[in-house]
Amino acid sequence: MKEFFKYVFATVVGIIISTFLIAIFFIVFVVALVSSIDSDKTVDVVSNSVLYLNLDQAIKERTPNKTLDNLPIIGSNVGKSLGFNDLMRALKRAKTDDNIKCIYLNVSSPRAGKATLKEIRDALIDFKTSKKKIIAYSEVYTQDAYYLASVADKVYLNPQGALEFKGFSSQLTFFKGAMEKLGVEAQIIRVGNYKSAVEPFTNVKMSDYNRQQVTAYLGGLYSTFLEGISVSRNIPKDSLYKMADTYRIQAPKDALTYKMIDGLKYKDEVIDELKALSGTGRKETIATVSINDYATNQKEESTESKNKIAIIYANGDITGGEGSDESIGSERISRAIRKARQDDKIKAIVLRVNSGGGSALASDVIWREIVLAKKVKPVMASFGDVAASGGYYIACAADSIFVQPNTITGSIGVFGIIPNFQNLLTNKIGITFDGVKTGQYADIMSTNRPLTPGERLIIQTDVNHVYDTFTSRVAEGRKRSKAYIDSIGGGHVWIGTDAVRIGLADKIGSFNDAIVAAGKKAKLSSYKIVEYPEKIDPLKSFLSDAGDNVRMYYAKQEFGENFLLYQQLKKVVVNSGIQARMPFEINIQ
Repeated sequence: MKEFFKYVFATVVGIIISTFLIAIFFIVFVVALVSSIDSDKTVDVVSNSVLYLNLDQAIKERTPNKTLDNLPIIGSNVGKSLGFNDLMRALKRAKTDDNIKCIYLNVSSPRAGKATLKEIRDALIDFKTSKKKIIAYSEVYTQDAYYLASVADKVYLNPQGALEFKGFSSQLTFFKGAMEKLGVEAQIIRVGNYKSAVEPFTNVKMSDYNRQQVTAYLGGLYSTFLEGISVSRNIPKDSLYKMADTYRIQAPKDALTYKMIDGLKYKDEVIDELKALSGTGRKETIATVSINDYATNQKEESTESKNKIAIIYANGDITGGEGSDESIGSERISRAIRKARQDDKIKAIVLRVNSGGGSALASDVIWREIVLAKKVKPVMASFGDVAASGGYYIACAADSIFVQPNTITGSIGVFGIIPNFQNLLTNKIGITFDGVKTGQYADIMSTNRPLTPGERLIIQTDVNHVYDTFTSRVAEGRKRSKAYIDSIGGGHVWIGTDAVRIGLADKIGSFNDAIVAAGKKAKLSSYKIVEYPEKIDPLKSFLSDAGDNVRMYYAKQEFGENFLLYQQLKKVVVNSGIQARMPFEINIQ
């Protein structure tokens, strides 16, 4: 009886606590929802305003819905973020907005890829043609942050701060030794000497092929980085290279000595300068508007035209099914392309790609819809930070492909990884397997034993077929011979400038350049922009993925800086089917 009452008491306490937590969640949700609705109100931009450009936030392809931003839920996507296209439109508007007097650029460590940073930087350069000033200030500049800040009319650094300027490095992590100790074998089937996505699981160091391509594209990225700074700061490129190579910028005064900055100032001194630029009295408070609020305020450019250009956002890993706003589901994206193709008011399509690839089958499904769309209206492709392997596959049929000089693309190749856990499970843990089958290949993808020679031949044949299809698609889309595509394929990764040179892309140009080209090819004098696919409701997305979100949250807390390694190992087990994926996770520092 004593035990009975103990369990009853525990149950009652559990119900009370659960009810209390649910009530708290509901109250917080209502408050956050009201706050979110309130945040949608138009922000007035008064005269003599300073546009506060805080770029220490995630720059995503599209501005996410804000419903959950104020909810302190474990696993929710908290933190500020801004859509790239909204940011571009806001900077373009600020250029001619008489109420905006100058920009205050505050950036220490931007969360965006190299090509995205270049487009933002180019937009800031364009803003300066209005004769309005840009003032940059930070306590710490990472290299990416300085790349952006260097475009400003005045670049200031805190007297006790730091400016990082050391060159680029790309370090790969290899798991072969750890997997051998665990008793796990990665069985690899691939096409292409440069398709090095498998190398972390088979090698202990970079292959010669991989080292060659990493050296080439890292050098290309670095060259674009130095050229931009050289022009803005009027410092010879060779001098910049020597500064980084000899690590001359070690203290704030060094940055001033080598003319990397215009002064060492505290924030109050910078505020005084902003007051002078904006016509604000010394005892008055500066009127500021954040880039997030200013971007939210943007209205569609008024036009009476019924013609439309559709932008299809293809962002993230390519998978089958619906995907999400952060991944490319073949069903969702192909449906969006089909909808744009069948809408007579939509006269052209721009496919915006930011993807390192994924499922080869899903890529082909999307490719098919691009081919069908191209038959009835112009289709342009704009590549962001990366459009490689499957990311290139889905766009290769476009009429024209636009890239940035530092876009990473190519990687035309395929591979498959079938893990073998037999040694781990049987020899180390003591788990054995037995069973029956109706055919010798009925368990061909079993992971508790090694592949037989016959099974390996079957899978290799399948991989070869996928590669043959991939190169055929590219050859058809790029109007080149299949032999030529194979010669520049094999998994080889290229940067944008090289992609144009060898014919994988058509032009160096911005996202907006691709939109303008689409309008021109469709012979439109005016048009509206519509965006596909529709954004997923954030609350619905969170509730459907709550378990994964919480697991991801705790994994990040547990692994910290090693979370990327965890993700790489997880992909070996999770990814199924033949993959058209980037050769590895690129992490440039």
